[in-house]
Amino acid sequence: MNHMTAHATSPSAARPLPLAGLRVVEFTHMVMGPTCGMVLADMGAEVIKVEPLEGDRTRYLLGAGAGFFPMFNRNKKSIAINLHQPEGAEVARKLALSADVVLENFKPDTMAKYGLDYAALSAQNPKLIYVSHKGFLPGPYEHRTALDEVVQMMGGLAYMTGRPGDPLRAGTSVNDIMGGMFGAIGALGALIQRGITGRGQEVQSALFENNVFLVGQHMLQYAMTGQPAAPMPARISPWGVYDVFTVKDGEQIFISAVSDAQWATFCAVFGLADLKTDARYASNNDRVRERPTLLPILRERLASYSAAQVAHLMEANKLPYAPIRKPEELFDDEHLLATGGLADMVLPDGAHAGETSKATLFPFTMDGQRLGVRLNPPRLGADTDTLLSGLKYSPEQIRNFRTHQCVG
Repeated sequence: MNHMTAHATSPSAARPLPLAGLRVVEFTHMVMGPTCGMVLADMGAEVIKVEPLEGDRTRYLLGAGAGFFPMFNRNKKSIAINLHQPEGAEVARKLALSADVVLENFKPDTMAKYGLDYAALSAQNPKLIYVSHKGFLPGPYEHRTALDEVVQMMGGLAYMTGRPGDPLRAGTSVNDIMGGMFGAIGALGALIQRGITGRGQEVQSALFENNVFLVGQHMLQYAMTGQPAAPMPARISPWGVYDVFTVKDGEQIFISAVSDAQWATFCAVFGLADLKTDARYASNNDRVRERPTLLPILRERLASYSAAQVAHLMEANKLPYAPIRKPEELFDDEHLLATGGLADMVLPDGAHAGETSKATLFPFTMDGQRLGVRLNPPRLGADTDTLLSGLKYSPEQIRNFRTHQCVG
């Protein structure tokens, strides 16, 4: 990492973005709500993050949570407001009423305590779009406290990810991130509808329902076959060769041959003529049924190759393969670097505050460009004075707010 003081930019910063001119105010924390805000921010919206005076607690998390704030809060402004003070709550309401879209992901009824719920705000601004991110959609579970790992356990995903008898959460915040993305999709749909009717609406997205959507293919597998889906490590693969292989010096590599044509090429490349002519392995479905005999043979035959040799042969012959990579190794991925998939961003907090890191961008292009980093993740309250001035508060009023700890 090295120091950088200016805001990070990308080619996308020089051209109009699709949501330019849209104001979004987000009362969010952790991952789900901030992800929704980041989607809208990356596409050009002015996204204002309302934080408590002490800051979003994800600014200070350790371990697996250390990357939450810088990852999900780029391209946003920050204002610090004390909602527990009546004057602070009034500032927050005024700010929310200036928005096209309001986002929140607090427990049910929390926002209503401050007059920041959809019913209160839409009564004054019928054009408002309000996106709530919850653990559960309204129903018997709605008052439970949910986390990504909670819904993975109760929603079948941990069962499918782990080995039999050993449920295991997925290796990233899949429901939080996707739940925020679905919230953003709902917001975009509501914006189009507002253009037709002139009215806003409330959108709700939830962790549990997101998780159930993710395992829907396994539910329908049961409906189609009458057989319960086995956990992924114990599943019946639809492909004969589709696995991780340990090769020379203990290195590992994922190898697959998912069609009969790929199997023929695979056998030719690795000198497996006897397997190619073996009737037991004639078709993909034959190879699936014979995986218990086929895979040990392949593991033995490939053990003398290095992972680099296997990768070279697979790539040269257009066969699907993958090195086994760790997340930190992706900073140096040649494809990501060459295609602009990583952008410079200044870290806002912690021991490395002020230093520059690469950050992952959304995995799509618009008009041939990636959506980049226009604003670094904000320092706490960095935009408080500017935003309050925009709401027509005088310098004296802003000083009084600070004196009474209504804003920070």
